[in-house]
Amino acid sequence: MTDPAGMRRAYLHARLDDIDDIDDPDALPRHWLELFRVWFADAAADPAVIEANAMQLATASADGRPSVRTVLLKGLDERGLVFYTNLDSAKGRDLAGNPRAAVVFAWLAHERQVRVSGDVVAISAGETDAYFASRPRGSQIGAWVSPQSSVLSSRAELERAAADAELRFTGAAVPTPPRWGGLRIEPDEVEFWQGRADRLHDRLRYRLDGGGWVRERLAP
Repeated sequence: MTDPAGMRRAYLHARLDDIDDIDDPDALPRHWLELFRVWFADAAADPAVIEANAMQLATASADGRPSVRTVLLKGLDERGLVFYTNLDSAKGRDLAGNPRAAVVFAWLAHERQVRVSGDVVAISAGETDAYFASRPRGSQIGAWVSPQSSVLSSRAELERAAADAELRFTGAAVPTPPRWGGLRIEPDEVEFWQGRADRLHDRLRYRLDGGGWVRERLAP
């Protein structure tokens, strides 16, 4: 096994100053979304980045037990970041009892990451239905048959349920399952991290203060 303590990489890909003068607040985008869109577009256009919309979602139960997993970003605007899930899943239960979350996008090929944290709210049923209708039919069937985070007796149990659902919806559109929906993270803090040489990384934080965003550089 490779010793992880001996692994080294120099971060030389870019710097935040390539986009904006990070030390001149007036030169920075006033809203985090402007800079996020630029970085996301860069990642999505690069074949070296696998699933640029993958984000690691951290939640905690009502009694403070933390949990993290990867989900996919499926909506983005000034209101925040949207993902979809079975609302009875482990993350759904966490967020029902403790509706705050954090995510991180790790675009390693670009030596970048973005961290977002904030309150979590349910999106409208109309938004959920519109997105669900756009999913591939196989994914729609999967949403119906998976009791996400529950213990299964075998893979065969899941496959039988999928076959039964295929028969149930033969010749018909697959409706949105009743306990499946979209959740929006409404950011109150967004941090952009750009790897730099000698571990003197660039870190830019947008922090919500009242009705506006404070922009500040953090020590690496």
